[in-house]
Amino acid sequence: MCGIAGIVSSGSGVIDAETIHRMCQTIVHRGPDDEGVFVKDGVGLGMRRLSIIDVSGGHQPVFNEDRSVWVVYNGEIYNFPELRSELENRGHRFSTHTDTEVIVHLYEEMGADCVKKLRGMFAFALYDERNRRLLLARDRLGKKPLHYALSHGRLLFGSEIKTILAVEPELSVTNQEALLQYFYFGYIPDPLTAFRPIQKLPPGHLLEFETGEIRIRQYWDLPQYGTHSPASEEECLEELERLLGEAVRIRLIADVPLGAMLSGGTDSSTIVALMARATSRPVKTFAIGFQHADFNEAPYARMVADKFGTDHHELILEPDVVETVEMLTRSLEEPFGDSSMLPTYYVSRLARQHVTVALSGDGGDEAFAGYQRYRIHLQDRSHEWIPHWAGRLYREQIHHRLPYSVPGRSLAYSISLPWQDRYTEGVSFQPFQREMALLSDEFVGSFEPLKSFRSYLDSAPATDPLSRVLYLDSKTYLPGDILTKVDRMSMLTSLEARVPMLDHVFLEWVTGLTPEWKMRNGSQKYILRKLAERVGVPREVLYRSKQGFALPLGHWMRHELKDMILTVMLEPRTLQRGYFNPVGVRRLLDEHFQGRRDHSARIWRLLMFESWQRNFLQVFRTADSSSIHDYAPALHGTIG
Repeated sequence: MCGIAGIVSSGSGVIDAETIHRMCQTIVHRGPDDEGVFVKDGVGLGMRRLSIIDVSGGHQPVFNEDRSVWVVYNGEIYNFPELRSELENRGHRFSTHTDTEVIVHLYEEMGADCVKKLRGMFAFALYDERNRRLLLARDRLGKKPLHYALSHGRLLFGSEIKTILAVEPELSVTNQEALLQYFYFGYIPDPLTAFRPIQKLPPGHLLEFETGEIRIRQYWDLPQYGTHSPASEEECLEELERLLGEAVRIRLIADVPLGAMLSGGTDSSTIVALMARATSRPVKTFAIGFQHADFNEAPYARMVADKFGTDHHELILEPDVVETVEMLTRSLEEPFGDSSMLPTYYVSRLARQHVTVALSGDGGDEAFAGYQRYRIHLQDRSHEWIPHWAGRLYREQIHHRLPYSVPGRSLAYSISLPWQDRYTEGVSFQPFQREMALLSDEFVGSFEPLKSFRSYLDSAPATDPLSRVLYLDSKTYLPGDILTKVDRMSMLTSLEARVPMLDHVFLEWVTGLTPEWKMRNGSQKYILRKLAERVGVPREVLYRSKQGFALPLGHWMRHELKDMILTVMLEPRTLQRGYFNPVGVRRLLDEHFQGRRDHSARIWRLLMFESWQRNFLQVFRTADSSSIHDYAPALHGTIG
């Protein structure tokens, strides 16, 4: 596991080693063990390494036999032993034992399509000196990040945006559309970033840079949903157990200590059960909890640990929330609104004290329909009898005439929508913007944040509503929120996180299952829970309300975070930036702190945005004030 960075010039420009070193220094946390830099003829590749496989011999960049192909790489290729054997049989000579080296030899055989043979998580940059071509690639689901920017005939890239800004700070012009998407979704979906000139390479895509031009193409997508239904539950369980067991087993390859993050939910508990079966030594497991009983899942994690005899480590937290928020927003280059990043950071920090690699249960909700919103929006469709014309009439002629205080006003609007729009609105900020006007009209402008989400629903390789929303979430929420959170929080502690449920071979099979194997008679994750029972996960863990890495956000909002919220959100510099409507923000805070409605999630999103402005953007601007362009969007205010 590493962080990568580099620059490739399309002309005769010189790239010096010090510039690449400066890029790498911004991501030391991703790879504290080693740094590699190689520059030649207008090309510079760099990496920071967290040593996992071939600890002593895996230095990067890695070259082919005649040093005409170079690669820097972040990730793990789990089928590299098989690939190496095939390549050696074809006459390729290896100089290391690392998984990285299979990429350069596969490229020699297959060109850019070499990526299709890789099973794992990765983001890599490969330079082909003979053809003067740079190849960037990101894994199928987006487990590993990769950003790029084209500036003055040079392509800059890096695992984090910081690598690019370190050498071209003038690229930090904020992207108004992307920031609006943040407010709507709590994250910025690819390909946009918070900065207009910088983009994310989408999951499952390749980028080729040659003669000053960028070509991007998709090399993988989720297959058609609902193409097969096993003849019996036993048959389904056998195949599910085989495929997930294999996905876990191949992720146990490491030359360093390895364990698992255990939340006490179905997904992570099933992973731990399969890990325990695949290894002869006790699995090291890590769980965190909170003093508040309603948010303390540590007892369930402990129950699973006892069942499978793990070497269990548990930490009950009383965190300094304000200090943690300040620290995390200093490290994030984009605003990020998922509050579960806090427990993810805490459990990663705990695990890193004992291991270098940890498996997690992420991805199970998008694969097996685990989120409550699937049931709420899709199964409970008792209002579908409402004619579309009647719903449109309500929205256009009646809704805006009803006073804000009328009970059920927002719900009535929601049920008047077609199911597709009801779902996309339900996962967005749109209802609160419509009812409370929290964002200024100048900021919102003419952008349509929900348009791209609707296009995913419309183009999904599926016919039934459940599969279509699973596809949407797998293309947006999964890489933009869940995997971003896991990558950033684990890497901040120099911990590698592996996610077996997002093994693409396993996931392609699960995707093909017909919907009743995922949601049946109101039971979500139907077949996965059956597998969990089969491998020994206690029923008390499986059949309880879903929490994930829960945290007492509402309590913190009214206690530890209250002073910070009221101070930060009502300060003139916050309200004068041009993003917020001061009247809407004050109403939101009044309703929350007077106990009329729980707006914890909305307030958190706004707070994280303003904290990012102060702790990352403003600090960065001050440090580089001599060369930074104006950050402010075209609003009635300035940043800073």
